[in-house]
Amino acid sequence: MPRMRFTDNSANYSAKSAVEKDSGSLHKNRADRYTAGDRRLLLDLARRVVQAGVSEETFSKPAISDTHLALNSPAASFVTLKLNNQLRGCIGNLEANSSLIDSVLRNSYLAAFKDHRFEPVRADELDGLSYEISILTPAEPLLVNSEAELLKKLRPNVDGLIFEARGRKATFLPAVWEQLKEPKLFLNHLRQKAGLASDYWSDDVKCFVYQAIKISEKDNDQS
Repeated sequence: MPRMRFTDNSANYSAKSAVEKDSGSLHKNRADRYTAGDRRLLLDLARRVVQAGVSEETFSKPAISDTHLALNSPAASFVTLKLNNQLRGCIGNLEANSSLIDSVLRNSYLAAFKDHRFEPVRADELDGLSYEISILTPAEPLLVNSEAELLKKLRPNVDGLIFEARGRKATFLPAVWEQLKEPKLFLNHLRQKAGLASDYWSDDVKCFVYQAIKISEKDNDQS
């Protein structure tokens, strides 16, 4: 198993773990805060972290210049790795308990080497890996009293969903709508992911929605 030490060459950063709640209507404004340069830097750092992990080298986090200050703000993220268009690892966090850059660095490493569904990434796979970063907006409660109401309120291709019940919890990113296009199918698979029956519903169900700012090498090449 690759082992890697992180060193931090940036200025000390501290922030409250709580973040302001924003409605979905502010999603575009949140996306606009990350420049093309910010996006390129995040993708480059994600790739370098995985390369360092394969080589068992120490990765030094670079100091963040004034042109990338948004990356020092608290944010939650998921990092998805694909090989030949097939999932190769995906790890993330739902709460903004660290800066965005720290979240992306941590989740890049975990997606490559700690996703229990896959073997650790190998050196011969590095050139074929593609990287996708999802920056999450704060999750908001979705007040519903029935499955039918939930299915009506879900917005395909927009909302990520967190489903909680019986002490279990699972989430699907908005990107999952690309594979599960129907709300009913989306919900059924999410409940199974949480270890529940695909048709589970009861009064203890809690749902939360969030949106994601997606950064991928494909999209970045077109910017």
